[in-house]
Amino acid sequence: MCIRDSPTPAPGADAPAQGAPARTGPTAAPPGTCPSSGVVVDMGPVETGMMHRAVVLTLTNCGRKPYAVDGYPWVQALGEDGNPLPVKVNEDGSYFGSDPGPKKLLLDPGLTVKSILAWVSTPEGGDLIEGDALAISAAPGLPVRVFPLEGHDIRLMDELNTTAWRTELGG
Repeated sequence: MCIRDSPTPAPGADAPAQGAPARTGPTAAPPGTCPSSGVVVDMGPVETGMMHRAVVLTLTNCGRKPYAVDGYPWVQALGEDGNPLPVKVNEDGSYFGSDPGPKKLLLDPGLTVKSILAWVSTPEGGDLIEGDALAISAAPGLPVRVFPLEGHDIRLMDELNTTAWRTELGG
């Protein structure tokens, strides 16, 4: 099993959907199960440094066939009521790592790719918004998982930056 560069998705591979999600609110994919998309996203612990915050997102092919990956995770900050907050999401690097941009990959079953999701918790970057959770999916239109943010200082954000899915995280 391997992760292969793929100039085009393999026939029959589930390719990430393009465009905005069809649903108005997030629908959580239960942890420990494999959704029909064949992939599941997990979020690591929040890391901090110089008022910057970041988490590593992991996309795992839990399905039975290769999965085409080409792009960025879909991310939305949520308020206390579970509704989306007006927090801009940028496809870009951050203090925690650069973004070389998307690369077409074919992810074999059981293997993973990663992305860095980062935000700044200082008023210098703009007005801070307090988010209670992050809704995250492998790509727009795929099943969403909701991850609570715990701890007052990690919940403050002005915008989110995410790197493309990749096999290795770089600085």
